[in-house]
This record gives sequence, structure tokens and C-alpha cells, in this order.
Amino acid sequence: HEDGHSLLLAATNPAVVAYDPAFAYELGHIVKDGLCRMYGENSENIFYYLTVYNEPYMQPAEPENLDVDGLLKGIYLYSPAINARKKSAQILASGVGVNWAVKAQQLLAEDWGVAASVWSVTSWNELRRDGLAVDRHNMLNPGDKKSAYVSKKLEGTQGPVIAVSDFMRAVQDQISPWVPNQFHSLGTDGFG
Repeated sequence: HEDGHSLLLAATNPAVVAYDPAFAYELGHIVKDGLCRMYGENSENIFYYLTVYNEPYMQPAEPENLDVDGLLKGIYLYSPAINARKKSAQILASGVGVNWAVKAQQLLAEDWGVAASVWSVTSWNELRRDGLAVDRHNMLNPGDKKSAYVSKKLEGTQGPVIAVSDFMRAVQDQISPWVPNQFHSLGTDGFG
């Protein structure tokens, strides 16, 4: 079994809204939004593709002041860096990768003196779509430039961006043109 490419396939269909949530509270917000968008008063001609894993892990409570808008647009800060340091990094992770990113955050802080922030990326595809829409807008409106959502979220952050998921690196690579920092992706290229 190697399903490292399904989110890439989903990206080819404009009617597919694809998410790779890490936690139950993320899934709850996504499903609620999907029901509103697909069956609400102003329903859209779309359908949702959600990845749900069978890896058993503890589900945290929904954080206070959760950035629901960011969650639905594709990215929000899940775990800020602990203690600002000279060396820093940004870890973008989705699905089961978020738990591993939090462990990496601790390891980087304790063993290497690197302050890393962990961002939950609920949808690489939606971030890409936003980036493409912004690029199109900027091309057609040179006097009214806008920034992609992921660019705004990462604006002012320090250090390289490490993007990880349980999918092929090409899934994360979709957002690289709009990441303002040095970008590296890790994934399950090959057979996991």
C-alpha cells in the first residue's frame, strides 16, 4: 500500500476540497464547514476529501483561541517555539506528522538549542489554490498586489521551513513558491 499521492490527484480537480487533519477538533471544524459549503443556503458544487488515519494517538482538547479561519484555510500555529534562541526553525506538518513534529520540536530544543514552532497544515492543496489565485490577481492587478495566505502566516518567522507529511514530498512542495523562508520538504517518497 502506497497512498502517498492521493492529495496530488485531488489537487487536479477544482471541485475537490482536500484536507489532511491531525486531530479530532480539526476534523470537526472541517466537517462543519463542509456541510455549510456543500448543503447550506449558498451551496457550492464541491465535495470534500478527508484523510483520517488509523494510527492510535491521544487527541488533545481544542486549544483556547484556536485560529479556526487558519485551520479552514490550511494552516495555523499549533505549538509556538519554546524559548526564543539564536537558532530557530518552522516545522509545517499535517496529519499524523504533527505529533512527530512536536517530538522533533522538543528534540531540537533540548539537544540542539533550536527553537522550532510547529504549524498544523490542514490543507496543502487549499494553500496552493490560494497562492495561485493571488498570483493571478497580482498579474492582472499590478497596482493592487496581495500576498498568499501562507506567506502572511509565515511573515516575520525566523529559520528554515521544514514541511512534513505522510505523503510524497510533492504534496508539501505545492506551497514552496509562497514560503518566504528557506524551504525543505520531507515525505514518504518511494514506499514509505
